[in-house]
Amino acid sequence: MLAAMANAQPDRDRPNERRRLGFGGEVARLYEKYRRGYPTAVIHTIVDAFALDGRDTVIDLGCGTGQLTVPVARRVGWAVGVDPEADMLWLARGHPDRNITWRLGSGENLPEIAQRAAPQPIGAVTVAVALHWMDDVAVFGTAHDSVRPGGGVAVVTNGKPLWQVDTGWAAELRAFLERHRGRAADQHCGTDDESQQRYRTHLASAGFAVTERHVRYDDDLDFDRLYGMVLSAHSLAMLPRGDDRARFRDALHDALGDGPFPETVDVSVILGRRD
Repeated sequence: MLAAMANAQPDRDRPNERRRLGFGGEVARLYEKYRRGYPTAVIHTIVDAFALDGRDTVIDLGCGTGQLTVPVARRVGWAVGVDPEADMLWLARGHPDRNITWRLGSGENLPEIAQRAAPQPIGAVTVAVALHWMDDVAVFGTAHDSVRPGGGVAVVTNGKPLWQVDTGWAAELRAFLERHRGRAADQHCGTDDESQQRYRTHLASAGFAVTERHVRYDDDLDFDRLYGMVLSAHSLAMLPRGDDRARFRDALHDALGDGPFPETVDVSVILGRRD
C-alpha cells in the first residue's frame, strides 16, 4: 500500500483501484505472516461497547486474512469477513473457526451483505485500516440502517505505518523508502489525525453516538520482521523480485542495522453506537 497510496483515486473508485493494483499472491502471504494481530483488550473494547453476544453477527470489512475477524468471531454467533482480494480470503479460510463466512467484496457491497445476514441481528460492522480505500460516508450510512439498536461501527487503527512512527529508526526507514522510490513516503493509510477526525465526524453525521478508546502496547521488531512488514505494505506490482529483492533487503539492512526496533503501538478504536 505504500507505493499504491501515492496514486489513490477518489473514494468512489478506490475498491476498483485496490483490485487493479493487486494485493494478492505473495503480498497476501506476506500480509498473513507479518501483519500484527490485535491485543485482547481491543476485542474486549468492541464486544463491550455494543454488548455483543452469541446472538449477534459482526461484519468485518477489508478483513485481509482475518486478523480482526477471527478473534471477534470467537465472541459472537457469526462473523462475515469481506475483502476484495480472493487470495486474502483463501488464506483466511485456513483458520479453523466454523462460525465465519468469507465474502469477496468491499464496502460498496455492505447493503447486500447486511441483508443476507438476516434474521440474525447485526451487532457491529468493523473496519480497520482498509477504510481509507472505501467511501466511509456510504459505509457508515448503510451500517446505521443495518445494525440493531445498541450496535454500531468500530473503526480500528492498529498503530501507524512503520515509516510514520515517531522514532529515530522510523525516520531512517522513511528516508530509505524515499530514496528507494524517488518520492515522499507520506502515506498514512487513514491513521493521520485528519482522517481520524473525518471518520468521527462522518460517524456522527450518520447518526451514531461517537466515542474513542485507545489500547497501547510495546513491540520490539527484529530486522526480519520489520523487513517482512515493509514488504507486506507493497502492492504486488511494486513488490521487489529476484535480485532486486535481495538488493532491497541488503540496502535496508545497511540503512537500519539489526535492530531491535522498539515501538509503542497505539491502537485507536473509534466507536459509533446506534441508540
